[in-house]
Amino acid sequence: MSILVFLIGLSIVVLIGAGVVLFWAVDHGQFDDMETPGLLPLADADAVVPPDQARAATPAHAAPDEAR
Repeated sequence: MSILVFLIGLSIVVLIGAGVVLFWAVDHGQFDDMETPGLLPLADADAVVPPDQARAATPAHAAPDEAR
């Protein structure tokens, strides 16, 4: 029976925590723009990457372009 008291108290604490997180997210603008994130995958992904950034993004296991 004492476990029920513990679980009810724990559920109330979790509920209050979820409410605090929700109000924090609303206050910090997390829900201001609900349309753009859904459209981002549809955007053109053929962006031009400068050569210096492309070389830095190459994985370590890839073959080097030139001998150093």
